[in-house]
Amino acid sequence: MAITRVWIEEGCIGCGMSEMTCPEVFKIKDETGASSVIEGVDFSLYEDEIKEAAEGCPVEVIRYQES
Repeated sequence: MAITRVWIEEGCIGCGMSEMTCPEVFKIKDETGASSVIEGVDFSLYEDEIKEAAEGCPVEVIRYQES
C-alpha cells in the first residue's frame, strides 16, 4: 500500500522532529513554529521517512493515509 495523503492535525508543538526526519515532506509553517506538509510531493518516495516521523511525533499529530 502506498501513502497517498499526509497531514498534521491541530496541536503541533513545532519541535522540528518531522523536518529533521523528512525535510522533503515537512516544513515549518509560520511564526508559530508549527509544521506543515509541502504540497505536490510524491509521498511514495518517502514512505519510510513519513512513517518514522509519525511514529516519533511527541504529540502524535502526524497522520497519513495509505491506499
